[in-house]
Amino acid sequence: MACLVSRTGRHLQRYDDLGRRQVVGCIPYRYKCCSDGSISDDWEVLVISSQKGHKMMFPKGGWEIDESREEAALRESLEEAGVLGNVECELGKWDFISKRNGTFYEGFMFPLLVKEELDFWPEQNVRQRTWMNVKEARDVCQHWWMKEALDILVERLNSMHQHKEQSIPFCTII
Repeated sequence: MACLVSRTGRHLQRYDDLGRRQVVGCIPYRYKCCSDGSISDDWEVLVISSQKGHKMMFPKGGWEIDESREEAALRESLEEAGVLGNVECELGKWDFISKRNGTFYEGFMFPLLVKEELDFWPEQNVRQRTWMNVKEARDVCQHWWMKEALDILVERLNSMHQHKEQSIPFCTII
């Protein structure tokens, strides 16, 4: 059973040596199912609305001193989007300025292969979640650095898919 309450406050918040708040986010994704029940190579991503509902983005929030970046990414996905899954290798680090108050941030992004979508989650009353294809997600995402992270994820998954198609089964000659 997961805790269904969001963390609040900034008393555990991490800041880098330059005083920038450190945030961690993730791009939740899943593979689509075929009509026969098998899993296809096509995939989609989950975007969420901002708390005020005016912008779309990927889950992200403060990285706190009592957790790893991966744990923070998973926590933010649960709190903001109501999904659980496997946090994969980091997509990168971005430095950006908040448009709202001009604050400097250091942001880290991870892919999250979604294994479970919850019916109830901490921020369900203040956020909407929507599955969409990559092009749609790129069009609606409001943050340039999240779009860059999405581009890296697309490149990574396409590369993995191509490698899988080209790989020759391992065999031992006796």
